[in-house]
Amino acid sequence: MGVWFVTGASRGLGAEITREALRRGHSVIATARDASALLKAFPEKPDGLLAVDADVTRPEQLAAAVEAGLAEFGRIDVVVNNAGYGLVGAIEETSDRAARDLFDVNVFGVLNTLRATLPTLRAQRSGHVVNIGSVGGFATAPAVGLYGASKFALEGITEALHGELAPLGVRVTIIEPGGFRTDFLSSSSIRVEPAAIADYAAGAGPVREALAANDGLQAGDPVKGAKAIVDVTEAAEPPLRLQLGADAVERVEAKLDLVRRELDQWRGTSLSTAI
Repeated sequence: MGVWFVTGASRGLGAEITREALRRGHSVIATARDASALLKAFPEKPDGLLAVDADVTRPEQLAAAVEAGLAEFGRIDVVVNNAGYGLVGAIEETSDRAARDLFDVNVFGVLNTLRATLPTLRAQRSGHVVNIGSVGGFATAPAVGLYGASKFALEGITEALHGELAPLGVRVTIIEPGGFRTDFLSSSSIRVEPAAIADYAAGAGPVREALAANDGLQAGDPVKGAKAIVDVTEAAEPPLRLQLGADAVERVEAKLDLVRRELDQWRGTSLSTAI
């Protein structure tokens, strides 16, 4: 059995991934900004669970969490970068502070976690990094552009990391979930910028309304999603990308179709720039 390091493990998909890994006999170094939230999520205190304080924006806390995990279990086999949150607002409506705070968690928090954990995986010449992205990181939409941008960044990081770590025996996968029935659309996981510019009512307004109306009605089952994610870590040849949910598959297919159509339509212009 392996040892997992999971960020944002106290609720939502992170908690379900932790629960599924434990169910299969793995040990889990479960992190959250406040470890007491983990004890509430897992009141039974299952064997193999090590609850640790670690804010992903605090590198020293992540280093301490890794140190505690290695002292307890001796190794780390799977790193799940799950901590993150959503942001709603048209691009121009979103404040600089809100955008920077989002990237501090969704992008730089992942980089902090990788810097803390990868030395162990590299030394072992084994392991698996699982980054929890979003279908919105492959095909975004009005009103969620900054959130999508943070997940687009994670796509780029993951793709490069896949090539960098493959020669060292470390695998890398990004998960692209669609809508899952977690608390992601609640105020605890998503921040909403004021609709301050009337001109964006037509472009961003419908998405704002749809997100607000869909909380608790998402089609995805987080328990099944967690099972699929743990399954990927046990595959002989795991994918670089894995979409979860019919909505995710449909949006990716639509984006690929659009890119192909435009590529074909403008091929002549694209190729006309050669010397």
